[in-house]
Amino acid sequence: MNHTPPSARTAVRPTHRRRVAGPVAVIAAIAATLACQAQNSSSSSSSSAAPPSKGPRGEHQGALGEAGGAVPEGTTVFDEDVPAVANLRPDLRKALRRAAKEAGGDQVALYVNSGWRSPQYQNLLLRQAIARYGSEAEAARWVATATTSPHVSGEALDVGRSDATAWLTEYGARYGLCQIYRNEPWHYELRTAAIEHGCPPMYADPTQDPRMKK
Repeated sequence: MNHTPPSARTAVRPTHRRRVAGPVAVIAAIAATLACQAQNSSSSSSSSAAPPSKGPRGEHQGALGEAGGAVPEGTTVFDEDVPAVANLRPDLRKALRRAAKEAGGDQVALYVNSGWRSPQYQNLLLRQAIARYGSEAEAARWVATATTSPHVSGEALDVGRSDATAWLTEYGARYGLCQIYRNEPWHYELRTAAIEHGCPPMYADPTQDPRMKK
């Protein structure tokens, strides 16, 4: 990796975004995301949380549409027209963009697999997790409720592609960006104290997070 000043770098940004997935493809993508531990060992060109496949855009699809938090393929942290990015907390979005400019100098783009989500979309993800894992207790290791999820409050981002998660593992603390759960290497939140003191110890999974016990 090179380490020229951020001002001398340009961010890697896609020239276009593909279309958001339809309901069936999104549900399949949810299952792929929940199984992302296996994918995280794949090559740097693959995503650590599989992006949805192509399908119709579909804000008319309610919770599955962009308006509810679904993310078109190729979305980056610079795409303000995507609600999943635009509705993130401003301080988190600012930190992500600062990091993305630096990462761009290393030819790494910070793609967005998931950001802000509506409560309806979060509930859908939880129902799918329960169906996949067979119990609410096991599903809770992967998906929070709409009332406790930091995605619903705009405080979390799921970063796409393993080269990006590897970059953030090494350099994210400089910007206050920290992995929160050991079982979710793609899930990042803002911890400003990390800029000076490093990221706090990770929880094994969301069930260990006191915020999930509200």
